[in-house]
Amino acid sequence: MPTQREVDEAEIRQRVEEIVEGIRAKDLETLQRLYATDVVSFDIDPPLQHVGIAAKMRNWANVFAFFQDVTYEVRDLAITAGDDVAFGHGFGRLSGTLNNGTATSGMWVRATFCFRKIDGTWLIAHDQVSVPLDVASGRGVTDLQP
Repeated sequence: MPTQREVDEAEIRQRVEEIVEGIRAKDLETLQRLYATDVVSFDIDPPLQHVGIAAKMRNWANVFAFFQDVTYEVRDLAITAGDDVAFGHGFGRLSGTLNNGTATSGMWVRATFCFRKIDGTWLIAHDQVSVPLDVASGRGVTDLQP
């Protein structure tokens, strides 16, 4: 019989898979159900933080506006779950066909998800996406592979 931690980890992995499916479908309603209403997101694009579910959904809507079709891939996802908070980290890559017909393989980013169990459901309370920084040039390094 699985432990509660194993059950929680499986549920969180399922939530991450729902994120992947929601992104691929460009489905804001599905994505909105995965985030806490007071989510704080440190996403790849400005500003430094996006606060609240409406801001997070605007972020996704902006991404979807660039793509005819979009794919999202997660690799090396590690999850640590407590009783009512959990975190996960791994690598993500957004790719697809842009509206102008250009195919893009995207870039790999580092992703961290922080979850809270709210009314029995694991929701994303915080996420952070980043690329490594080349300190000498002050530029992000976007050509690395996991």
